[in-house]
Amino acid sequence: MIDDLKLIRPGEIRVRIAPAPTGPPHIGLARTALFNHLFAKKYQGKFILRIEDTDIARSKKEWEEDIIEGLKWLGIEWQEGHYRQSDRGEIYKKYIKKLLDEGKIYYCFCSKEELEAHRNYLMSIGQPPRYSEKCRNLSTAEIKKNLQAKKPFVLRFKTPSKKVGFRDLLRGEIEVETDTFGDMAVAKDLTTPLYNLACVIDDFEMKITHVIRGEEHIPNTPKQILIAEALGISLPKYLHLPLILGPDRAKLSKRHEAKPVLEYKEEGYLPEAVVNVLALLGWNPGTSREIFSMNSLVQEFSVEGIQKGGAVFNPQKLDWINGFYIRQKPIPRLTELCLPYLIGADLLQPLFETEQYPPAYGASIITQKYKIIETGEEITFDKLQKIVGLYQERLKKLAEIPELTDFFFKKDLDYPKELLRWGDMEEKEIKDALDRLKKILARIKENNWTKDNLEKILLPEAEKIGDRGYLLWPLRVALTGKEASAGPFEIAEILGKEKSLSRIKEARKKL
Repeated sequence: MIDDLKLIRPGEIRVRIAPAPTGPPHIGLARTALFNHLFAKKYQGKFILRIEDTDIARSKKEWEEDIIEGLKWLGIEWQEGHYRQSDRGEIYKKYIKKLLDEGKIYYCFCSKEELEAHRNYLMSIGQPPRYSEKCRNLSTAEIKKNLQAKKPFVLRFKTPSKKVGFRDLLRGEIEVETDTFGDMAVAKDLTTPLYNLACVIDDFEMKITHVIRGEEHIPNTPKQILIAEALGISLPKYLHLPLILGPDRAKLSKRHEAKPVLEYKEEGYLPEAVVNVLALLGWNPGTSREIFSMNSLVQEFSVEGIQKGGAVFNPQKLDWINGFYIRQKPIPRLTELCLPYLIGADLLQPLFETEQYPPAYGASIITQKYKIIETGEEITFDKLQKIVGLYQERLKKLAEIPELTDFFFKKDLDYPKELLRWGDMEEKEIKDALDRLKKILARIKENNWTKDNLEKILLPEAEKIGDRGYLLWPLRVALTGKEASAGPFEIAEILGKEKSLSRIKEARKKL
């Protein structure tokens, strides 16, 4: 199967992603879009976006917008489209009329109740559900009468009884008996095809050469082949990607922490991290390498590396890879990326008007000031960089930044006095430690209030006690109100002398 790809000439490949806007775009759709994008790039072909919105009742404009936003956020580019099936009624009409005129499809007036009853009967006797063919041979007069009475109908395909086979580029030969699915509904009317018919027509009209889609579409492929044969049109080649599974190897679902694509954006995952993880869901580079930029994926991607078995999505791996990409960001850029989360948590307010935040790439914000909402103080971008920089190594996702750093933006810290205790310290020892800290720090001049100088002065004092924690743990908690944080010297430098001493004083009052 892979040998077929060796015959491809640069520029002749045309692939597509064809999502239905009936819900938010999910990881499976994004993975399929990425693989199509990479395949097209590898062969200098074209990747086409087609919105399959013929299900009018369930399709929504907002879902279409989410699909487009999600793909753009991930950096998955299409060179043609985006097309909407709802705009293509006249194109479908000529194909549907052809099938109807040639007697290859027919009007079915069966009610939903009739269809459901027959389906349940077949299942009760252990047979696959399929249409009863009740309307297959209606007379012209009966059809005319039903149409004049405006009786609801669908158009069904006269499925021949035979074996249908196709060659999957990944899985080899696949063969299916058509008796397992029978006469399928293919259109609601002359201009509204259902999925399988619309898919065949669009792929032909758009000159799609390769259909790369999920394994769950394998049952649709024989149906689409039959329709293409009935229309006398050529077929693309097929490649069905493996299912995405949860850690328990069941099909990925919400219980596995799978989320719509844009939720990953909202939670502070970087697009390059999501793309990296998506690429490894069903593709193996043949090495132990795990970090791939989009550019390196274009270079390294190959159909030979796609696996047949299910691909396990591991949220912890996404966190790890996202943390890696966060650590590669220059601090000014990382600060820009973190600002919307600090603003959204009502910790900061930008001191300039903007409809969207952060600004478009290329717009500088490093000279702008912000207001700390709780205290009313101004804070510069430069100082925010120092705060974010403290936590660059700890961040797994951007949305964690408010919880990690909120103490920098609060007037008063709320924490239990027990948190000030290091080991088995008595309350009197905690008081003594805080008093000692206050006395030492009060002597340091403002112009010497630096991380290095604070460390130079306090570390020897802590060593005298014999256990650094007796002095430095109460200091860390007094400054942050947290059990875990960055180092106390770095934090004290950013807070400044006045605020650091004030927090030590407030901690002393708790005892």
